[in-house]
Amino acid sequence: MARKEYSFYPGCSSERNASASNYMVSVETMCKTLDIQLNEIPDWNCCGASIGYGEGGELPRHVMNARNIALSQEHNAGQDIVATCAACWLGTKESVERLSKSEQLLADTQSILSEAGLKVDITRNTAKGVRHMVEVLIEDLGYDELAAPVKKPLDGLKIAGYVGCQTNRPFGIDGESFENPKYLDKMVEIMGAEPAEQYEQKVTCCGGALAFSEPEKSQAQIKDIVESAYDHDADMIVTPCPVCQMNVEVYQEQINKTYRKNFKMPVVYYSQLMAVAYGSSAKEAGLDGQVIRAKELEEVASQ
Repeated sequence: MARKEYSFYPGCSSERNASASNYMVSVETMCKTLDIQLNEIPDWNCCGASIGYGEGGELPRHVMNARNIALSQEHNAGQDIVATCAACWLGTKESVERLSKSEQLLADTQSILSEAGLKVDITRNTAKGVRHMVEVLIEDLGYDELAAPVKKPLDGLKIAGYVGCQTNRPFGIDGESFENPKYLDKMVEIMGAEPAEQYEQKVTCCGGALAFSEPEKSQAQIKDIVESAYDHDADMIVTPCPVCQMNVEVYQEQINKTYRKNFKMPVVYYSQLMAVAYGSSAKEAGLDGQVIRAKELEEVASQ
């Protein structure tokens, strides 16, 4: 029996062959080392994060999240719901908050769910059981336990911790500052690398919501995020958010053309750092899924 068990909500981006499938590979590797069992919610659906931009209305989005919660309560009773995607985590948590405070919205949601034979139990305490994977690692295990399995310290690497906006506001990690959260810096440090502690772009939005509608604004944001990492002599950027990871990595080539830059900054997940530091191969850490190769991490993994 695993030391810790959670009801797992992967989200669309972590599906096999999706944009963050390498994130999922590294999470599975990391969890195996830490003896964490993730029990996937059966027949889970999209969190509806994009519905708001498509003017789909409030109710459909909350129903989608409530359905996932209902399925979790039915199949993984008593287990906290854990998401690796910041948007999935934030959207699910927001739905709990809204449904717990509006009797009419909850009644409408229950009516729709009943057509599928489902019912969701929503209280104000339900939100405490909707968590990001980083929350679980820090709050349930703690930094000392996360440091214990390190076999290959990431010596000589300097890493900029890019938290982004969704895992930081309005909820965030317990005890952390909204303006200057330190948890990624601490995670980098216990893996043996040097954090870029003065990295001032750590909570800047990557402009993910504007990537298609107003790409010039989004790419201006990303330029500042990457440029600051270079200014602080970082070898790579680490993030807990698949939207941030994708945007900050894949648009660097376009930004180079627009702004006459020469960016080639790897952007990785905290779980990839941990998997490599725990002794896993580059493939087990999902490094073969990077657009911009994290060569320094690959070298540590090959040792």
